[in-house]
Amino acid sequence: MARSHDVLVIGAGIVGAACALALREEGMDVGLLDAATPGAGVTAAGMGHLVALDETEDELDLCLLSLGLWRDFFAANPGIGEPLHCGTLWVAEDEHQLAEAQRRAERLSARGCSADALDAHQLRKLEPALRRGLCGGVRVRGDSVVYPPAVANFLARRLVGLGGALYLGQRVVAIGAGGLTLANGQHMDAGRVVVAAGADVAALLPEVPVAPRKGHLAITDRYPGRLAHQVVSMNYGQFASGGDALSVAANVQPRSSGQWLVGSCRQDGQGDTTVDPKVLAMVLRAAIGLLPCLAHMNILRAWTGMRPASPDGRPLLGAHPGRPGVWLACGHEGLGVTTAFGSARLLADQLLGRASDIDAAPYAPSRFAALAGSMHGG
Repeated sequence: MARSHDVLVIGAGIVGAACALALREEGMDVGLLDAATPGAGVTAAGMGHLVALDETEDELDLCLLSLGLWRDFFAANPGIGEPLHCGTLWVAEDEHQLAEAQRRAERLSARGCSADALDAHQLRKLEPALRRGLCGGVRVRGDSVVYPPAVANFLARRLVGLGGALYLGQRVVAIGAGGLTLANGQHMDAGRVVVAAGADVAALLPEVPVAPRKGHLAITDRYPGRLAHQVVSMNYGQFASGGDALSVAANVQPRSSGQWLVGSCRQDGQGDTTVDPKVLAMVLRAAIGLLPCLAHMNILRAWTGMRPASPDGRPLLGAHPGRPGVWLACGHEGLGVTTAFGSARLLADQLLGRASDIDAAPYAPSRFAALAGSMHGG
């Protein structure tokens, strides 16, 4: 393990594994490190949706770039990650949300997505389990769901198969000049270090403004054939951060097993990863409010995860402006799975000094003054 590498990637979640593999495919000597196993951290706790989100144009740019790469991945690797190409129903509960749903359909359609505005009758016909009285919504046909830990593990193993190195059970404690230091005191050399450590980024680089945002999820017993689409409330993603701010918006996914995966909430200022029964109850009530039959289903397990969130909701992808040789691929919050392949492409393009298919500037770490103004040796 003492050998040096062109690049060391810290974190074998889906983003880090995708970055490591992309760089290896470009011919670089790559080592991928993780304190546990591939996909065991933030990746294992998430919902695994592949969605075209359009809160901003640059967010949609990254989503569409990545979703195209996901389609290529599924075509080349059938069945990996248990993908379910179910599409998404964005559900409007009032006239205000319906107007926004119609605008979403127009925005996505203008970018080449198959997105159809729906009235209440069309919505219920597509998903009979939805409650009566909803106003309508949007159907986005190209969205999918996937089991992300399996994909992260596949990418890490593919890296090894292509001659890259995988170091598991190795916790990084410091990043310094020309490499990093492990908890056992060993130093590993690399010309570049990519930090893709999820919610743990700030422990290694305190100046990086990425903080954990807690979420609760639950999964049901198997109910095959009861849900055909991912169902998401139109108020998903509308979040006021700060303090212990809590937002809840229904997000229910069918899984290939016939189970239903239920979320979603966001809560800042939480260091405790245990399940809060009151918050979990709010998540379940929101989901039952859209899909009443869920009230009669068996919940097998509930858990929490910590999304790595940046202050402006965009990931940090690119060179650390204050630490020469250090690169960042972090802060994806709830879009790490969707944008993993696109993020890896943008990072590889920058490392190789070539133009990208989309503008990488909105994701530049230098947009945060705390990074641009903190100079460190390295």
